[in-house]
Amino acid sequence: MVLNALSVDVEDWFQVGAFENVIDRADWDGLERRVEANTDNVLHMFDQAGVKATFFTLGWVADRHPRLIRAIADAGHEVASHGCEHARVFSMSSAHFARDVARSKEILEHVSGQAITGYRAPSFSIDARTPWAYPILEEAGYSYSSSVAPIMHDHYGWRDAPRFAFRPNPDCAIIEIPVTTAEFAGRRLAAGGGGFFRLLPYAFSRWAIKQVNGDGEAAIIYFHPWEIDPGQPRVTAAPLRSKLRHYTNLSVMADKLKRLIGDFGWTRLDTIAAERARALS
Repeated sequence: MVLNALSVDVEDWFQVGAFENVIDRADWDGLERRVEANTDNVLHMFDQAGVKATFFTLGWVADRHPRLIRAIADAGHEVASHGCEHARVFSMSSAHFARDVARSKEILEHVSGQAITGYRAPSFSIDARTPWAYPILEEAGYSYSSSVAPIMHDHYGWRDAPRFAFRPNPDCAIIEIPVTTAEFAGRRLAAGGGGFFRLLPYAFSRWAIKQVNGDGEAAIIYFHPWEIDPGQPRVTAAPLRSKLRHYTNLSVMADKLKRLIGDFGWTRLDTIAAERARALS
């Protein structure tokens, strides 16, 4: 059985990219926080299934919920970085990015007691515009990134990137492990989880993972704790498309995840990163 990587992007309902133009970062501390309770529910789900995963966590969240980060680490999961405040990489200067990834690593290592070796850019925002990001990540002490969606999407995407693990910079040891895509009739299809998993029929995700595993590759799947929280506040000022993407099928997500976890084998992303690094060396 091919082991796949299950990953959780630990951010709250008000920190998502879809709402970045209607919720000001300056207002975050005044909003209802639900990330701790939702992530505790995810931890319980994983414990019941006996699986380990990687939690890409915002430094902002870790700074305010250190108990949660310790609980993730104590349960045997990997704690990894999602940056500090969910800023897209291409919106930052290289100096700003360097401060962001160093600070998030410092916070997460302090509260988790783990060495932080993995990074995922908010909204998969490492793409063809940001080749400078990888040397900065390596200098900060990261050994792998899972920040690329090798598709074209209205919010993100690096269409020409490889579908599976690759070295993005010949001068760096760091490797990039893109989220999963499938192929059909010569086209790449997004199949890495998140909204695609929540909105599309379960049969599509099962087919996509089986296709990837049939090629001998691990699927890289992600979701967010807010996706299993149908009771979260509604952002009425958001565009209709954003609201449809964010709120549709929240009530069925937990059951779909349980089915997914039971149908395939799973491990932490750092385990897969180490294997791929050896293969690429």
